[in-house]
Parts: sequence; C-alpha cells; structure tokens
Amino acid sequence: MNMGILIFWSLFIVCASDWVYGFHSRFVKIERGRFDAIHYGGIAAFKVAILMLNLVPYLALRIVG
Repeated sequence: MNMGILIFWSLFIVCASDWVYGFHSRFVKIERGRFDAIHYGGIAAFKVAILMLNLVPYLALRIVG
C-alpha cells in the first residue's frame, strides 16, 4: 500500500505537475520552484519512512528467525 501511494504521488508529480501546481496555487500562493522542492522533499521523506518502517523490521525478523 505504501509503495502504491509513493508510485502514484511520484507519477502524478512527474506527469501532471502543471495541473497539480495550478490546483494548489489556487489555494496557496507559492512559487513554482518552492512547490517542486516541497513535493520532491516529501516524496524523499516518504520513501525513507517506507524503508525504515517496513524494510528494516522485515530484515530484522529474517535475521532473527
């Protein structure tokens, strides 16, 4: 599920970034560069969280068990 959200978010930003920016800029006045930085930073943080919260416990269980 987490990887699905990450893939959807990434593809949405890469393929439809103009539409997403236009949608968000109606509610919040933000520069395009700042918008991209926020989204790419969020994608990176989410990716690290997925690795830390899913992969590391799985590997620990595989090592112990």
